[in-house]
Parts: sequence; C-alpha cells; structure tokens
Amino acid sequence: MKIATWNVNSLNARLPRVLELLELHHPDLLLMQETKTEPDAFPDAELAAAGYHAVHHSAGRWAGVAIAAPLQVAIEDPCAGLDGEPAADEARWLEATVDGIRVAAVYVPNGRAVGSPFYEDKLRFLDAMAERLRTFGGSDFLVAGDFNVCPTDLDVYDPAAFVGSTHVTPPERERFAALVQAGSVDAFRSLHPDEPGFTWWDYRAGHFHKKMGLRIDAFLLSPGLAGRLTECGIDRNFRKGKKPSDHAPLLADLR
Repeated sequence: MKIATWNVNSLNARLPRVLELLELHHPDLLLMQETKTEPDAFPDAELAAAGYHAVHHSAGRWAGVAIAAPLQVAIEDPCAGLDGEPAADEARWLEATVDGIRVAAVYVPNGRAVGSPFYEDKLRFLDAMAERLRTFGGSDFLVAGDFNVCPTDLDVYDPAAFVGSTHVTPPERERFAALVQAGSVDAFRSLHPDEPGFTWWDYRAGHFHKKMGLRIDAFLLSPGLAGRLTECGIDRNFRKGKKPSDHAPLLADLR
C-alpha cells in the first residue's frame, strides 16, 4: 500500500502537479492540505478522469484538507472537524475509513508568532489531536499532513536562526511528542533517525537550492501499521519545475 501526503498550497494553482503525482506514483491513498478551494469548486471531475475520488473539508481561500483514493476503493464514514479545535470553520481536520484503516488528514495552524492568540490556538489544536489519537485505541490508524512543528533540531536547517520562532518552541515540540506518546509512530524518523528529511522550503532567496528547509510534514502511524512500514521518503522533484508548492510530497509504503 503506497500512501502520500502533500500540502499542495492551493489545488487551483497546483492541480496539474497533483495529477502528475497521481500518474507517476499511483498512490493507494493521497492526503492533501491547504487545498484552498470553495466547497463547490473541488476538482472532483479532474480527479475522476485520473481514476480517483475524494472526500474533502473545504473552507474557501484558506486551509482545507482532503483524502483521495482510487475510484474502486471506498472512502467510508467521513467526518470533518476535530473536537476541541479552536476554529472549526478553518477546515483543518478530516477523517475517513479506507481499507479498514481510520485515516486523518491534518493541517495544523501555523501559530504566526510565539505568545500570540494564534500560537495559543495552535497549542490547543495539537492538544485536541492528542485527545483524538488516544480514542483510536488498538485499531489501525494513520494521521498525515502538515504539522507545522519541527520535532527536533535535526528537522531545522539552522536551529540558531529559529530561536524564538514558532515551529521549534518547547511547548510545540512537547505536543508533537505527546502525539507519539498517544500511540503513534513518526514514520519517516523511525526509518531515518539521522537524516533531516526536509519537506518545506521557503519560496524566497533560493532556500530550496540552498537546502534551507524544515521537516514539518509527517505520517503518524499506529503501531500495527508501523510494523508494515518498508519505505518513507520525500519526492523533491515536486518542489521543482512549473508552479511548485513550497512543500514536497512525503510518501510511504506499507507491505
């Protein structure tokens, strides 16, 4: 089973690249973040022409998450929103069941500035996520998306440059650790304990080519699924070329 997660930074702008990814990798599951589409403008027809269908939680020009699978694969019991999240209208959490696995696509708030109301809302959102993960118990689940947290200094191109900024503060990292402690495994880090694994690079100043990135996208897998994990990596080619997102897709294989 091949799964992919990608912050596409607008489906309107990035749909050709999404279709390219589907044709190249043929994922059994694609979770997308920052779709930025109106609910009635989601590209269902274009995805169907590529052999996929999707459920989505859309809120217009901001945020938005989606779960896509091949047409022959059922996407069951979709549920939008997360109990306890600060702003339910921002469309940041979507769950569904695919092949017996409870799947969640997530786009954690950025937090903007440490100490701001937006930062406090980010911490509350991460707390709500941990509560939700605890309810999954021993069942198979995966949560994938843009967590907007660099779990350790290894996940930051220059830790000194980020002192006092969001994404790296102890409260954020403690909450990412709490997600793991709630019964999940960080897929990429479990296979690559010493590699940075950057998934995001600022559009400005050639950060991508200078390798000035952050690892903020992740798969969190239940222990049962983690035991099936054989590969996890980043397709950097989708951060290149025509109209790239500022994120690259993260892909994993489950045997």
